[in-house]
Amino acid sequence: MALTIGIDVGGTKIAAGVVDTDGVIHRMVRRDTPSHDARRVENVIAELVRELADTHPVQAVGIGAAGFVAADLSTVLFAPNLAWRNEPLGEVVEAACGLPTVVENDANAAAWGEARFGAGRTGQTVVVLTVGTGIGGGIVVDGVLHRGKFGVAAEFGHLNVEPHGRRCGCGNHGCWERYASGRALVREAQDLANVSPGFAADLLARAGGRADAITGLHITAAAQDGDPAALECFRVIGSWLGHGMADIAAFFDPDLFIIGGGVCEAGELLRGPAAAAFENRLTGRAHRPVAEVRLAELGANVGIVGAADLARERVLGLAHNGSRVSGGVQCPIG
Repeated sequence: MALTIGIDVGGTKIAAGVVDTDGVIHRMVRRDTPSHDARRVENVIAELVRELADTHPVQAVGIGAAGFVAADLSTVLFAPNLAWRNEPLGEVVEAACGLPTVVENDANAAAWGEARFGAGRTGQTVVVLTVGTGIGGGIVVDGVLHRGKFGVAAEFGHLNVEPHGRRCGCGNHGCWERYASGRALVREAQDLANVSPGFAADLLARAGGRADAITGLHITAAAQDGDPAALECFRVIGSWLGHGMADIAAFFDPDLFIIGGGVCEAGELLRGPAAAAFENRLTGRAHRPVAEVRLAELGANVGIVGAADLARERVLGLAHNGSRVSGGVQCPIG
């Protein structure tokens, strides 16, 4: 059994695990992310790899990092939260640990994990959306992760859904993630509480009477209890999510959308409005099949599982049936 290490580099924590060929995590370790210091982040990653390699016969390392990862699967071109610019992360970790290392965008790693071991196992053209603070994504077509020519495909959060709309951290205006993310959900609830405090009384009570103190956890809990204001917030965000999904369907015609990320912990509260809006906005909806919309299955550890499996595929060249594939790059799921 080929064991590999998967690492999920987040803004607050770095989590690593030893993963087998069935996507099962055998051991996990975590550290806080020293996000103010890129060099220290690399040192923490190397420490976690060495700690896991001391107890398991691992053969490769996969790292999922938020940002643009070059086609060489080693260089982080741009990581907004970690100040990496053209950083040869894979080479640095490989030199420090002596293990072949692959770097991948974190949403791509999550998409691969869901397509291989989670909700996307039965899909042919699978689009995975990671809805958290922003929106990330990944595309798996016929068992191949689509990365684009330069490695930065599926940055769905920066689709323009509202010309001259809200300013985005990427420098543009009207990006999708400004309307359909966890941050957008909180903004919607806070705005609602400010303009209609009576309607949003439950949300305000949960936040100590302050609209600016309302959090995503408050909104989800209130919606699960049936609060109309919280349900309205999920309806608005879900509608925006479905809006963008219909645009994506015009490009890729997927048979399956998977909604993951932190916001999907709300479950049907988000999936239902998103699926309804997607179907309502879909071009030619009365004359074509409609993609299924599912919730992700693997939870918070999907990035670890996906990164580890991509390292197995691309470094070791092991296809899913155990045979070798040329270059270890494109491996059909089967």
